[in-house]
Amino acid sequence: MRSGVLVCGAAVVSLATCSLANSADLTPAARVSSTLWSWTGGYVGFHGGGGYGRTSFTNPYGPSIYGDIVNTPIFLAGGQIGYNWQSNGWVLGAELDVSHAVSDGTNSCLAFSGNVVIATCKAGPNVFVTGTARIGYTFGAQGRTLTYVKAGAAWQNNRGSIANNDEFHDDGSPGFPQHTTQFDYGRFGWTVGFGVEQALTAAWSLKFEYDYMRFAGPPLATPPTMQFPPLAVIPASASDLSSSYQVGKVGLTYHFGSGPSQPERSHGSLFPERGGAGHRAYSDDWSIEGGSRVWLSRGTFQWDYNLPPPMPGDSVIPSSRLTYHGLDGISGELFARLDSPWGIFMKGNVGLGRFEKGKMNDEDSSYYGIGYTNTLSDQANGKFMYYTADAGYDFLRDKAYKLGAFFGWGYYGQKSDSRGCAQIASPVGPCAVPLSKRLTGSQDTNWNAPRIGMSAEAMLLERWRVSADVAYLPWTDFTGRDNHLLRPETAFYDQRGRSGAGVQVEGTLSYFLSKNFSIGVGARYWAMWTGGDSDVSFNYGAHTPAKYSMERWGTFFQTSYKF
Repeated sequence: MRSGVLVCGAAVVSLATCSLANSADLTPAARVSSTLWSWTGGYVGFHGGGGYGRTSFTNPYGPSIYGDIVNTPIFLAGGQIGYNWQSNGWVLGAELDVSHAVSDGTNSCLAFSGNVVIATCKAGPNVFVTGTARIGYTFGAQGRTLTYVKAGAAWQNNRGSIANNDEFHDDGSPGFPQHTTQFDYGRFGWTVGFGVEQALTAAWSLKFEYDYMRFAGPPLATPPTMQFPPLAVIPASASDLSSSYQVGKVGLTYHFGSGPSQPERSHGSLFPERGGAGHRAYSDDWSIEGGSRVWLSRGTFQWDYNLPPPMPGDSVIPSSRLTYHGLDGISGELFARLDSPWGIFMKGNVGLGRFEKGKMNDEDSSYYGIGYTNTLSDQANGKFMYYTADAGYDFLRDKAYKLGAFFGWGYYGQKSDSRGCAQIASPVGPCAVPLSKRLTGSQDTNWNAPRIGMSAEAMLLERWRVSADVAYLPWTDFTGRDNHLLRPETAFYDQRGRSGAGVQVEGTLSYFLSKNFSIGVGARYWAMWTGGDSDVSFNYGAHTPAKYSMERWGTFFQTSYKF
């Protein structure tokens, strides 16, 4: 399902592409202009977007019990420059795209034996560069809608580490000093993508795009680690990296020399005079659009328990990790947007959902006198709630499009119970005798974060609308509680996470059944994580460093009505 979410998001664009030719008859003939649009010329612009990636670490010691794949949510922003050549309806082009990325990912790796201390792998790309060729075709009465595919070379810079988990530092056994391998490398790869671009004025266009990028990585040295029992040193080896990313983008582009092929060009104004032919999607007066959605989604939650650094300036030592995954749920939500005559808007949504599926892996290193334990539990009684509330300004707005910036707030809360318990890495541990339906734990999570983003909408033809929201979360505030119920006395952990970041992206393709009523399909991806000043406190008062992260992604269906 994860690999399908942005493919489904890409379907928002591809559905538009497939529908354009079949929908041209929705525009009345009286509104067809003989003025054809020309896309020929150079252009420059900026974009924002987000999505997710995966960085894989090969295990040189043998098949892994668990892990080796690090999920890396991404927010990106950058610019593009290129040139188009048009012949009849066909458009050929070349484009250079540069993006700065904010990303963070952590997971277990090199877990090949229950007697050997495992490692924690981190990854986070910070720069992407692509050089691509584009081929597209124009649609609509004036050829103002361009759908295209692209392919070419890509380059990324990826940063991270391979750090050994606790090597018996806290139980009196002979331990190693902390072993960590850092990496910071650039690597070439390839990319493919497709999108739809709508001419707004003679000089400006708005684009919605999906990109897939893939990279091989260099071999990286793995730190030597410890086996116990029997006591032995596992020597250093090498792990090969590979990574892939799926991202959605919204971009605004300025064109040099393109526009109407007849002399009635109007490069001088970013805000052309309102009115004219075509479907009047956006009024100069007050308007409100509201509706409901059903969101089919999958979620994850992960928290890392770390030991304090052995010496000032050292890194924390990973010790335990709980990963909740496969949390397939369904939610219903209400949404609305209010627009004013001055371009100021307010929008938001609120939703409730449930899930009864999912697993939880509880990993520990140097626990019960062995190198590694991993227990598996089912998830039940899951529920989640969320809302967003934004205020913004449309700096570009006309009868058939609007593009604005917004600032707002978002919340996501989730609760679930863990049932059953089975050892999957070692026969020693709390679940050596498997438990089936017993309640073994619970987890509550609450995320709050400000949202800074961009909102875009465009009428592609008389009845088809594409829209997208891209939001960057500059910091996150997390609170939670974990309850462990298998111990002689119930243990609970109060969790607190600060700083961090996040990304929230969604895209929708809507069809107007009437002037005011529409149906639509879309895709959404949300991710948040905390920074290095997060911690967890025990019911008996001790504190230790911690790290938290979440993701939820999926497809939604909506109906809406405009007043």
